[in-house]
Amino acid sequence: MTETHVSRAVFVRPGNGGWGKGLLLRADGKRSKVLSVTGGGIHPVAARIAELTGAEAVDGFHTTVPDDEVVAAVINCGGTARIGVYPRKGIATVDVYPGAPGGPLAKFITEELFVSAVGVAEVTESESDSPAAGTAPPEVPPRSQRPSAREVAATVTGGESTGFGRTFNAVSGVFVKFGSGVGSFVNTMLSAGRQTVELTLTTILPFMAYVSLLLGIVNYTGIARGIANVLSPIAGNPLGLIVISLVVSLPFLSPILGPGAAIAQVVGTLMGSQIAIGALPVQYALPTLFAINGQVGCDFVPVGLALGEAKPETVAVGTPAVLISRLLTAPLAVIIAWAASFGL
Repeated sequence: MTETHVSRAVFVRPGNGGWGKGLLLRADGKRSKVLSVTGGGIHPVAARIAELTGAEAVDGFHTTVPDDEVVAAVINCGGTARIGVYPRKGIATVDVYPGAPGGPLAKFITEELFVSAVGVAEVTESESDSPAAGTAPPEVPPRSQRPSAREVAATVTGGESTGFGRTFNAVSGVFVKFGSGVGSFVNTMLSAGRQTVELTLTTILPFMAYVSLLLGIVNYTGIARGIANVLSPIAGNPLGLIVISLVVSLPFLSPILGPGAAIAQVVGTLMGSQIAIGALPVQYALPTLFAINGQVGCDFVPVGLALGEAKPETVAVGTPAVLISRLLTAPLAVIIAWAASFGL
């Protein structure tokens, strides 16, 4: 007689300022991995979920796991594209940042798949091991038992036994195809317009408001000029920009600096405002951009490889390869941008 293993369930609730109603997570014979995609090793939240469920915590920066083996994915994203990658794949997602549905994949982020602002204290053993019962989907007859379009048309026209019926079917078929094509085109355009408006309202406008607020604060308080005076000796020459690019692209720092690109946003806003008022020459814009963006996307490397269904060996080699290559290409990009900026 085979012994059945009953795994423990844990409840992950949103933290202070978080989003979602909470997730009930459980490991079973197939789903036995908790994926940590936060950079810097296994996140404590992922380790806690794995400990309580009996699953194995896996660092997503070192390996990849098939989707059907993941109990939950633990991420640290404040609202960019990565926040919706795992919900789109139907994987329960635990965000350690206070994120909310946003970005191009916002429509996939639902309360059944996502919770944010989660710390170790928000991961507790569940008092109930039984998930809420869902509503059974309506039964759909097999395709072989469904009437064909020709049979439906024959029923409407009274059959195809007469020449009139055949002529009517041929003429109506042309108009039906034309109407279906127009309707499909209109629906596609409406859907694209709806998604554009939603993306503008939920992602672009809040980001513009954030940049405007940051710019207003640093200018009103005088922080902009003070930091600009500190950065000018560093960012005011090619060697200083190269040093900045080396620091932000260090392999052990770039995955941590990547989420939200906070450093790039702050420094970019400050340097941009100084260039706008004429305190710094305009030719600093292009090399500064490459200097502060060396870490961009480094937190997304294992996610991108997983989306491409890369093998674990590919992820194990590809992630450090990309991180190390950024350390080499970031200073080179600054030098090329500096050379290309002459004459601006």
